[in-house]
Amino acid sequence: MNEKRTKAWIGDAVLALFAREWILKQDDIQPEKRAEVFIQMTSNKFLSALGEPTAMEAEIGVVYENEGLQAAFSFIEDKFIPIFQKQRNNQRKPGSYRRK
Repeated sequence: MNEKRTKAWIGDAVLALFAREWILKQDDIQPEKRAEVFIQMTSNKFLSALGEPTAMEAEIGVVYENEGLQAAFSFIEDKFIPIFQKQRNNQRKPGSYRRK
């Protein structure tokens, strides 16, 4: 496995843990919607909004390996969550549609 993929493998796991914890803290996400939100948050489609998905996961992996779990969570909170929230808000607007 090359270096970028190795870092992305770790970053993917950190993102998954972050996403699960973050989802559980959200009052507006019903339990039956948690899996759907988790998939949205960790999907390559979402990660593509920030850059190349493997590179985004690798960034998380690097932060985790160099600075630890809390730093990686802070990194995700600062860089990923604002975009994710914006996308979720746009999807919830009345009359909004998704382009295919």
